[in-house]
Amino acid sequence: MKDEDTRYEAVRSRDGRFDGEFFFAVATTGIYCRPSCPAVTPKRENVRFYPTAAAAQGAGFRACRRCRPDAVPGSAEWNVRADAVGRAMRLIGDGVVDREGVAGLALRLGYSARHVQRQLTAEVGAGPVALARAQRAHTARVLLRSTALPVTEIAFASGFASVRQFNDTIRAVYAMTPSGLRAGAPRRPAGSPTAGIPLRLAYRGPYQSTALFDALVAEAVTGVEEVTGGRGHRIYRRTLRLPYGTGIAEVDERPGGRRARTAAARDGAGRAGRPWRAASFPGGDPTGRPGGWLDARLHLTDPRDLTTAVQRLRRLFDLDADPYAVDERLREDARLAPLVAARPGLRSPGAADPEEFAVRALVGREKAERLVGMYGKTLDAPHGTLTHLFPEPAALAGVEGPLGALATALADGTARLDVGADRDDTEAALLALPGLDARTVAAIRTRALGDPDVAPPDETVPDTWRPWRSYALQHLRTAGDSEPDTAARRQAQAQAHKQAQAQEKGVQS
Repeated sequence: MKDEDTRYEAVRSRDGRFDGEFFFAVATTGIYCRPSCPAVTPKRENVRFYPTAAAAQGAGFRACRRCRPDAVPGSAEWNVRADAVGRAMRLIGDGVVDREGVAGLALRLGYSARHVQRQLTAEVGAGPVALARAQRAHTARVLLRSTALPVTEIAFASGFASVRQFNDTIRAVYAMTPSGLRAGAPRRPAGSPTAGIPLRLAYRGPYQSTALFDALVAEAVTGVEEVTGGRGHRIYRRTLRLPYGTGIAEVDERPGGRRARTAAARDGAGRAGRPWRAASFPGGDPTGRPGGWLDARLHLTDPRDLTTAVQRLRRLFDLDADPYAVDERLREDARLAPLVAARPGLRSPGAADPEEFAVRALVGREKAERLVGMYGKTLDAPHGTLTHLFPEPAALAGVEGPLGALATALADGTARLDVGADRDDTEAALLALPGLDARTVAAIRTRALGDPDVAPPDETVPDTWRPWRSYALQHLRTAGDSEPDTAARRQAQAQAHKQAQAQEKGVQS
């Protein structure tokens, strides 16, 4: 979608597939929108295109109140790209600029602050400060509309340095005061200030939530995670260790947006009908095309962790993926075509805590539960069956064997698993550790680092699966099919059994 005429056609057809991939602004109104905005299509000569919401805001445009362009899924490009810009975008999304400043971002990337500024401006139309500012504004809007926190507290919880900066940004982005944004929010039921922060986590295209929840159920660690309800109506809950405090996350399996799409079709929303007014936290495509949201709720000990917690849930549930690109590629393969047809939009799950996942990938579910009881931090108050945070790497560094070696490498930074880590460097560091075989490292690279193109080691897979080999393997696993080389898999399982015996000895000691 680099050609502007092609982008304009997407706007004309209100194509929700490109929400978050680019934004358009209207010079005569001073407003920027998502491509699927249901408003009357502006004339081509009045339209300007921007790669990010921050770029549109930097050019002086304010967010559309109808389509809420700041609430769309993130661009799938940042999941795929492993270069400095892709890593920077993931780090900014995780709140690094708010916590560590531009200097901290540059240090993590291994470049000068000037180089990072230049690269981001050239590729996404905004520097790190502007990108972080746009994210702060969205966080502030969520808190204003979903909590009863005082406005002053929201200003600092959103990452702003002062109340004046907060007020000025909200007026510039939304053309409203913070009080005005709050006044337009739906009424909250009594007692809701203690009921957590409600969210709608938007995604594009079809979404196979049942398959993803099945995977989470199969690997859930007692005390840290729980899944309640019956299949199709489950609630996933887990504890989160966050930069400023702790959190409890709840995510509903049932995708939202279907009811909104039905209402839109009934009301004739779209080019020929009257527009559908978006909900407070829009995620679905109001024109009736695929897309929607997962309802979620966050209980945070410190609201400054909201942005980071949301991004970690988005990675766990792979909500920023582009299922259109993935399915189009994989359906070209004869073996995968029927699987893609049966489960369009299948996601490749990530990890809410990359370091936790690395440990779990090494030791397995049962031993992970033992580690939680022995080394995990107990919550101040249990939340259902959730009682602990998963142990930090530093707490496991004294354990003997492969687990201790992995924990030490994670604790001292020898192996980095944050969203800005270089995937190749991390893989090399992990493979250098005793007891980590290539298959375990591949799983860590897929889930903890969110790499969409990881193949099983020492196995040949078709080139037609690139650059979505992680998704291809997820289709095979979900369908119960065998992976490409069963002999190699049996050999890896035997090796993993030997490692498990060594790890068992280390945990017991």
